[in-house]
Amino acid sequence: LKRQSTMFKRWLMALVARVGLIVLTLCCCVLLLYLLACKPVSHSSHQSLLWSGSATSKERYMALLQEREDSHRHYINSLTKQIAQLKEALQERTQQLQESLDKAKIKGILPQGLESLHNTPTQSDLKEFFRSQLNQAEVNSGVKLPSEYALIPFDTFTLQSVYQLETGLTRHPAERPVRKDRRDELIGTVETALHVLNGPEHHTDNIRRKHTFSPSDFIQGLTRTERDRGSIYELTFKGDRPQDFTQLVLFRPFGPVMKVKSEIVNTQSIIINIIVPLLKRVDTFKQFIKNFREVCIQQDGRVHLTVVYFGRDQIDKVKAVLDQTTRETRFRSFTLIQLNEEFSRGRGLDVGARAWRRSQNILLFFCDVDIHFTADFLTSCRLSAEPGKRVYYPVLFSQYNPSIIYRNQTLLPSLQQQLVIRKESGFWRDFGFGMTCQYRSDFINIGGFDRSIKGWGLEDVHLYRKYLHSKLMVIRFPTRSLFHLWHEKSCADELPPDKYKMCMQTKAMSEASHSQLGELFFKQEIQVHAQKQM
Repeated sequence: LKRQSTMFKRWLMALVARVGLIVLTLCCCVLLLYLLACKPVSHSSHQSLLWSGSATSKERYMALLQEREDSHRHYINSLTKQIAQLKEALQERTQQLQESLDKAKIKGILPQGLESLHNTPTQSDLKEFFRSQLNQAEVNSGVKLPSEYALIPFDTFTLQSVYQLETGLTRHPAERPVRKDRRDELIGTVETALHVLNGPEHHTDNIRRKHTFSPSDFIQGLTRTERDRGSIYELTFKGDRPQDFTQLVLFRPFGPVMKVKSEIVNTQSIIINIIVPLLKRVDTFKQFIKNFREVCIQQDGRVHLTVVYFGRDQIDKVKAVLDQTTRETRFRSFTLIQLNEEFSRGRGLDVGARAWRRSQNILLFFCDVDIHFTADFLTSCRLSAEPGKRVYYPVLFSQYNPSIIYRNQTLLPSLQQQLVIRKESGFWRDFGFGMTCQYRSDFINIGGFDRSIKGWGLEDVHLYRKYLHSKLMVIRFPTRSLFHLWHEKSCADELPPDKYKMCMQTKAMSEASHSQLGELFFKQEIQVHAQKQM
């Protein structure tokens, strides 16, 4: 009996399991049919029907696209409204917070740490700042000026040219073609003016214009920059009649000063390798070494001097000068390199730069033997050049011929008295690129000098252009501690025409100022007039 009972229980359990499995399968089938029946028609099914090629399907497809487009448009409008509402709410909350902070500051209960939040400028503050810049600039009315030197003149420009008083390096009173950054600025201003003139808000005496303004209607513009305010533009366009003109005044305000970075620069370990190419000129070299001893040895002490001498003639005298300096100062950081070849400034500087064999990435100063500098210049050299980032091309002050400048004096002043920055004593040599401070790694990576250039000139310009075309920043500014001493200049007959012309232009500019040359040219007339006055 027990055995039969056990078998019955097993059969019953198997039956229940089968019935349960069947019931579960039926439930799954019913659920699947329910889902299929309730499933919405998909877009893909619509698309498969619409692409069947019938006219009805095409109309349904266009209707569906229109419906989707309307839906997206409504959604975008809804988002735009929400953004506007959020901006309005944010502005309201910001104003409430600002008012609360103002009250707290007045009562002296501003919590610690919220001072910077109180001082954070808002958009309205920025607009107010720009408005104050416009009000203080000389745009709508004149301002009292102390003298004729305080007036800032306008530059005149058209779509093709800029006419300017400050000619800069080009020396051209009319700049054509205009420099790219200036061209982009002025063309952008004209485009802004056209947008304003052709906009719906522009009207004159409530009379609509008769035509649309175009660039061909632009006649000329005036522009000037007040360095602490902004740039002013006055643009003139043709009107509907020959006697009518439309004038538009635009103002580009300068924003408040922003902090970019603040860092401590330690120049203690930065050694400068001064490289001087030389051919004869021993007396000038003695003068250079005198300046080198006073500045580099006695004051600075973190320099190395490399002299690259061409030929054998007078090299013994150069060695004697260096040996004497070593004996008297115990300074031994010299390198003298002799090249038995034709003089080439670029070749000498290139050899001197590559001769440095130490692992340290040395800072190079390419120098000439007729250069005079101070310790302040060495500081500028260290601060203005940075490996992989910046090279320094100082604009030095070039001395006029002392015999012309001081021709009315019995004795010439001392050299230190002559080295003053005045209009009558010299000029900024903004067309020269021979003196430069740059790291050896940058010089090697840029490719160095063009070694095919012989003699005088152009090698420095080629190297300068290489840096302009690279990603390195070129730092260039007038340097009050770097002087080019006047010396008699001779232009060799064997120079090619372009170099000879450049040499003669440099010679003419280096003699004296325009007025001093005029006095020499009209000397006889001046003397005749002086005699008549006696």
